[in-house]
Amino acid sequence: MASDLPIVIYPPADDGGRRVRAGPHFLGMAYGLLDVVEFLRLAGMEEVDDAYMRQSPHVEWRGGGPDAWHYE
Repeated sequence: MASDLPIVIYPPADDGGRRVRAGPHFLGMAYGLLDVVEFLRLAGMEEVDDAYMRQSPHVEWRGGGPDAWHYE
């Protein structure tokens, strides 16, 4: 999977999980930033790490940034 695909992390669900997509591919439900990193690594984006997820222009955080995992 190319690293220039748009990565979208959707707003937290009631249980705090967030859907993760890379381009048209649903990668899973993440319950923390490390889950997102692991999903992307498994999808072939081995250069992804915590800093990439926080700074990349290819990552779209909806409903809060990389530290938002529960509705307040």
